[in-house]
Amino acid sequence: MFRVQTGEWGTVGADELSATLWRERRQLELLLYRLETQLLHVRAGNWHWLKFAAADVEKVLENLRFDTLARNIESSAVAIEWRLSANATLPMIASVAPPGVWPELLQEHHRELVQVLKQVETTAAANVEALQMGLQGAGNPPLGSVQPGDAAPAAPGAVACADTVDDVMLLAENANIERALAVTRDCSLPLLREFLGLE
Repeated sequence: MFRVQTGEWGTVGADELSATLWRERRQLELLLYRLETQLLHVRAGNWHWLKFAAADVEKVLENLRFDTLARNIESSAVAIEWRLSANATLPMIASVAPPGVWPELLQEHHRELVQVLKQVETTAAANVEALQMGLQGAGNPPLGSVQPGDAAPAAPGAVACADTVDDVMLLAENANIERALAVTRDCSLPLLREFLGLE
């Protein structure tokens, strides 16, 4: 990361903004990784791991919200310092940056953030589609169905107990899919899209 002397006019806040943008980029990359991991589990039918995958995505989203808040504060300060409105987008801020390293660095942040955000959106959409298919297909093949080579059918009481266990497992599977679906739909990040000038 480029560092600029803090005594240079007009760049004190830009240094902090750049550091905040780096953190936000790292969180976005981590979100992409978590979504890709979740998608692998969904496509493999590992429904029992979804509770952990969804929790990982949720944690990154929580961290991203804090980073977004910090970035909003820093970008507003820089925008005002550089005579823009407080809600200026990153391309607007980069366009009025003082000569030197700042225009190039802020444009690089913009390019990287847009690229990772698009990957996040694509992967989140693939997750939603796969999760919806999993939700529709959950329970179609009975969990306790008899397979070739299985032992003779059990007594009626044992079958009823097995059916209850299967029902509980199916409910847990559906709950894991529903939670992962809800968390994944929360990955839209409209404030970041707006800041990047994509809205």
